[in-house]
Amino acid sequence: MSKEQIINAPEEGELVVVTVKSVKQNGVYVDFDEFPGIEGFIFIGEVASGWVKNIRAFVRDGQRLICKVMRTRKDGSSLELSLKSVSEERRRERLQEWKNEQRSNQLLKVLADKVGWNDETREEYYENLIGSFGSLYSSFEEAATNENALEDAGFEGTWIKEFIEIAVENIIPPFVEIRGNFTLSINVPNGIEVIKDALSAAENFSSGEEEISVSCFYNGAPEYRIELKAPDFKTAEDLWLNVSKTVVDHIEESGGEASAYRE
Repeated sequence: MSKEQIINAPEEGELVVVTVKSVKQNGVYVDFDEFPGIEGFIFIGEVASGWVKNIRAFVRDGQRLICKVMRTRKDGSSLELSLKSVSEERRRERLQEWKNEQRSNQLLKVLADKVGWNDETREEYYENLIGSFGSLYSSFEEAATNENALEDAGFEGTWIKEFIEIAVENIIPPFVEIRGNFTLSINVPNGIEVIKDALSAAENFSSGEEEISVSCFYNGAPEYRIELKAPDFKTAEDLWLNVSKTVVDHIEESGGEASAYRE
């Protein structure tokens, strides 16, 4: 491998996904799963803390590992890695991140087949989605939690509907978010307090135990914004119905006018 090839490589300190190619007495040779063509080496002293009597007790051929990039070898032939420098928690997080990206790549291929994209078009959307959301998986995750996420990011086209359906069916989001707006007006001496009480009643639906969050914001009278988070779509939809009804009823019963609509 030339020094020019090593330029397209992970940075020092980065956690990388590698697969063990061969185990030697003095260390381990690995291939990078995310950087094809690059070879890495884990010196025996970087395999585990303490004295390593039998290196094969810690690694085996074909095993997938999470390592930290330490430095480029002086001859430019490979990257030196450390296995022992990665905590178990960081190892699990990085491995899950890699699995998520593998999964989302497969979902994008499914989408491409459904909407008739060729490889060039799929690659273009792949780059654009990563540019907008930070990772491909994040784009699916955002679409699964917020049906307007892609359009808010500037994407357009009939493929968005298919993208959202695939995301909802295949991605388990950490939460579902719904955004809405209230138009509230009331002409009574204590009108401001009435509106505050109505919005407070909405926020009272929040429940840490059930992972439900309701937050209200002032957009400028008579407009108010509401953001609801729930663990799944059904809970989120039911929450929106209950919260919006509570606010509207409170204002109307106090002699005002109110309406609610989803973004």
